[in-house]
Amino acid sequence: MLDTERCYRAVSSRDSRFDGVFITAVRTTGIYCRPSCPATTPRIRNVEFFTTAAAAQQHGYRACRRCLPDAVPGSPDWNTRSDLAARAMRLIGDGVVERDGVAGLAARLGYSERHLTRIVTAELGAGPLALARAHRAHTARLLIETTPMAMADIAFAAGFASVRQFNDTVREVYAVTPSVLRRESARRGPTPVAGTVSLRLPHREPFDGAGLLAHFAGRALDGVESLEDGVYRRTLRLPHGPASVAVHLGDSRPGFVRADLRLAEPRDLGPAVARLRRLLDLDADPVAVDELLGRDPVLAPRVAAIPGIRLPGAADGLEIAAKALLGQQVSVSAARTTGARLVAELGEELPAAVAGDGPALLFPSPEALAGAAIPGPTRRAAALTGLAAAVADGSLVLDAGRDPAGLRADLEALPGIGPWTAGYVAMRLLGDPDEPLLTDLAVRRGAAALGLPTDPAALADHALRWRPWRSYAATHLWRHS
Repeated sequence: MLDTERCYRAVSSRDSRFDGVFITAVRTTGIYCRPSCPATTPRIRNVEFFTTAAAAQQHGYRACRRCLPDAVPGSPDWNTRSDLAARAMRLIGDGVVERDGVAGLAARLGYSERHLTRIVTAELGAGPLALARAHRAHTARLLIETTPMAMADIAFAAGFASVRQFNDTVREVYAVTPSVLRRESARRGPTPVAGTVSLRLPHREPFDGAGLLAHFAGRALDGVESLEDGVYRRTLRLPHGPASVAVHLGDSRPGFVRADLRLAEPRDLGPAVARLRRLLDLDADPVAVDELLGRDPVLAPRVAAIPGIRLPGAADGLEIAAKALLGQQVSVSAARTTGARLVAELGEELPAAVAGDGPALLFPSPEALAGAAIPGPTRRAAALTGLAAAVADGSLVLDAGRDPAGLRADLEALPGIGPWTAGYVAMRLLGDPDEPLLTDLAVRRGAAALGLPTDPAALADHALRWRPWRSYAATHLWRHS
């Protein structure tokens, strides 16, 4: 339950750290806002607070067109929590309800529709259908404002069943018609160019974009990823087709990162945005992370030197798991070389219109990897083909809806995959913020350089003070090593 007094103090101070954590709804106007909305602060007796925009919409409120409460970072709760509601939110953001319905979402999570709806409604104030509807409305607004697509095409691309449903939802959520939204966006900026969707991906400050660039630069697979002049480019395998993206990390502006998307299928905009946000850890609460880690006298200088450190994520489950396997017992550069060879031999080529001037290959599919001759040690090759075969036949699911403990157990049950690899995949794929990886060689080297114990047991005892942000502490140690 949200604490009314604490929420109101955040609204009174217009604290942007709480944008995306909760929604402020004003009874006298019928409008819901982000906590930092610049409008006059309403009286406490006239407001109520909700965990999600969908819950506010369920109670008859419409979105503020001044602060755009859907254009905020997501709640950090969905990364720190691994319960049913958090896993459902991650999958809803990935567009599972639009593709498979609530029944498909429930099946992915291993629960009945009735139980899922009951738990999600109790936790978030709205059921899966209402949450998916809010997600569709946000996707529709992005397409209206960032593309020249016809409204009918936007309706179906955003996941609506009909143009009428699209029009009704946009009017209900934003209190204007789709055409008015487009005219207002045209006054704020240049006319969108066909073929590219330019996005502003919001995040909380501080933001260590340079650290993300350095991470991707050291691990980029030729053909799939590239970096030049502070721009990270990569290809994406999305539910309805391929895509490519250019993320401008070198010149990130305060509060957001610019990303230029090329989609083969506009229906994939929502999933693409969700995966980019996880890849760049844009929903993190860096103030909370830095505050806790900064209490450790040993880590404090590192935290002060690198405020807002982020946990690099994954754009594709199989890709990050394969990278982890290829990196076992070898250097990062050697793993990168082997991965690039696999991409060159097995990767699928993107259409020229989607690739643009960036990388032009998708990471190999699980079917292609399962039947491939993998170079290198025999045991590692067998582990990689076994992993790909498990993904191909559905016995292993690598997506954001997994529970970290369950994912680790499933991975460790496969031959050739140990605790380090399983923990690394959970950290990158799910954004698990509390995976210390204390047996990692680079983590122990970083610990030694800072004067921390290098014995895993002693280091684990010291790392208890870093909970629940041990993944971020490990990232500091990696960087220091």
